[in-house]
Formats: sequence, C-alpha cells, structure tokens
Amino acid sequence: MSNPRPFAAFEFLIAWRYLRATRAEGGISTMSWISLIGIALAVAALIVTLAVRTGFRTEFVETILGANAHATIYAAQHIDQDGVIQRSFDNYEARAADIRAVEGVTRVAPIIRAQVLASGRGRSVGAQVYGETLEDLKTLPLIVDPEESAGNLDDFERGLAVGSGLARELGVALGDAITLTSPDGLKTPFGTAPAIGTYEVVYIFTVGRFDIDGTRIYMPLSEAQDFFNREGRVDEFEVMVAEPEAIEERLLQLGSAGGANALVWTWRDASGAFLRALEIEDAVMFVILSILVLIATMNIVSGLIMLVKNKGRDVGILRTIGLSEGTILRVFFICGAGIGIAGTIIGVILGCLFAIYIDPIFSVVNYVSGGGVWDPEVRYLSTLPAELHLSDVLKATALSLGLSFTITYFPARRAARLNPVEALRYE
Repeated sequence: MSNPRPFAAFEFLIAWRYLRATRAEGGISTMSWISLIGIALAVAALIVTLAVRTGFRTEFVETILGANAHATIYAAQHIDQDGVIQRSFDNYEARAADIRAVEGVTRVAPIIRAQVLASGRGRSVGAQVYGETLEDLKTLPLIVDPEESAGNLDDFERGLAVGSGLARELGVALGDAITLTSPDGLKTPFGTAPAIGTYEVVYIFTVGRFDIDGTRIYMPLSEAQDFFNREGRVDEFEVMVAEPEAIEERLLQLGSAGGANALVWTWRDASGAFLRALEIEDAVMFVILSILVLIATMNIVSGLIMLVKNKGRDVGILRTIGLSEGTILRVFFICGAGIGIAGTIIGVILGCLFAIYIDPIFSVVNYVSGGGVWDPEVRYLSTLPAELHLSDVLKATALSLGLSFTITYFPARRAARLNPVEALRYE
C-alpha cells in the first residue's frame, strides 16, 4: 500500500468525525467550543486594543500638528542695544521673511504667548493667550475647520477666539465679555502694574483636545503687543513645515534664520515623551494580550489530550489497518489547527467590527452606565479613537495561528506515537 499524500481528504474526514460530539464523548466537543470561544475573544481583544492604540497616536499627532506649530523659534535671554534684558524679537517681520526662505517651511507666524487670568460671569480660570494676526490664524487647520465652532473667525480683529472648554468654564457665549489680567503690564516707579483688559468673544472653537479647548485664547497681534507691553516685538515664531516627521533635519537652518539668540523647540520636544510612552504602552499591551491568546490556545492542548485518550482504541485500529504515524499526527493536528483557525477567523471579524463601530458601542455603554465612561478632561480627547490597520490585523492573526499550530503539534505527536498493541490490549 502506497503512502497517501499529506493532508488527504480522508484525514480531514477523520478529524471532523473526532471533533463531533457524541453522548459518550460530550466533553471533547465542550472543550473544543471553549477553546474556539477563548481564541476568538482573545484575538478580538488584541485587534481592538491595537486599533485603539493606533488611533490614539494618530489623533494626538494630528491634533498636535493641526493646532500647534511644528517648531517654535524663541529668543534666549539677552541684552538689547538699550541695555534692557529681553526675551523677545524685534524687527520680527524681516526675521519671519528669513525663516520663510528656509526650504520646506510652509508657515511662519510671529506670535506673543503669555499666561493670563481669564474672568467672566463671576468665574476665573488660568488661560494661555496666543497673539497673532488673522491671516496667520487662518493657516491653522484645526482652528479654521474644528470639530465644532460658533461665530465668525473673520471677526477676530475686534475680539477673542476662545476654546469651548474655557468658554464653558467661564460660562460665556458669543458676544459676552472676558476680562484678562496679566502680571506683565505697565512698568511704573513702584514696579510693574498688572495689565487688565476686557474683550468680546467673537469665535468659539472645539478641536477635540481638552488641553487646547480648555486653556487657549487667541488675540489679535497688535492688541496683544499693547496689552503685554511688547511694542514692536514678538515672543516667538510658529513654524510649520511640509514634512513634520522630519523636522529635526531643519533645526540648524531654522536656528540660523532666527538669529544669533534664537533657540528652536520642535513638536517632538514638546510631545515626544508622551508619544514614546504610547509606543512603550503599545508593546506592553501587545505582550500582555499575547499571553491571553496563549492561554486561550492552551485549551486546545487540553482538548486534544482528552481526545487522544478517548480515541486510543480508534488510533490502534487505524495503525493496524496500515495508517502511518504521519497520518495519525496530521489527523490530530487538523483537529487542533481547525479550532485555532475557526477561532481566529471569528476573532478577526469580531475585532474588526468592534473597532469600526466603537463610537456607537461606547455611546450605548455610556448611556446604559449613566455617563462618565469617557471623560475628555482626563483623556484629552473628546471621543475614543480607533484606527484599524491591516498590519495590526495580520499581526494578531499570525500570532494566534502560530501559537495554535505550535502547541497542537505536541499532543498530535503523542497520538502518532501511540503503540497499537498497547491501545488494543484490553479490547
């Protein structure tokens, strides 16, 4: 009798027969179902976690690059020609032109940035003021086209653009007045007097990050120069480039264009530690969930060991009629691998559907729990982001199938090496 080709049709038929439940062997089918469900849930959890982590990183980077500069050029402390200590730029229009001439630069905005106490309707909260021109403000994508907005940005020259979180904290709406108090005001013989000014709210924006929506105020540059005592000066330059991921390649050119006292601070310097923490968390979560997948696949081993024990007589008969060790090994390998493949497919489908419809799912969970499941003040994002990548799905699939195939081999080999004489001795 010639040896049959590997994974012949009859091997699949025998494996399918062994996986089917009978009254006497109901435990085998039960273990198969437990293994399949465990693998499906573990793979789904892994895919959803990877999708959410990828979505977090993408959302933060897009928000950082959409509402913040890719690089900030600011002045180191120096003494100007009048002998006054300064940390600002004079002749800023010429410096801005030099920075625009740097290859790859797409936006340069001279700004004034300062901390103030904002007050309205009897409430006060700390805020960060950005003083810049309307033309420069319109080049910020997330301010021009935010998630939500109220008012007209074209009215910016006669008032303030305020983040929605800050407006909510102060209880103000469009047309209301906000009083700003800055310790950096007019200099008098008795010291520096605080500067106090009242301005109308003409635009309210929501970009989706609480640290921006809850703290930021935009003020016309000329008004900011008067209010913060910066006549003819700016504090820094906001710079955007065509390739923000490669901003480090422009550092020397940007520093030279900014002048002798210029220092450069990039978006990676500001947020790099957080992004690196996300990457480390991604790796840790992948390892933890990989262990979960491993535990789920270990149920396959338990099921196959029980199957081999219960089917010892059948194995002895199959060996007696001429089936080889390799055939027996493949039969039991197909049993375990079939459970792993089915569980993985179901898990991939569940994980992808969950990641795609994660917002409606969380809305239902939030409604059922009475709210508070997702707090943007803690997580800095207004919604839970999820971004499904093919690479993440393939990574989870490969892990599950690899573990399933690997651990299935050992009990299958044990069945193949079963001595037919021993198996049939007491029959």
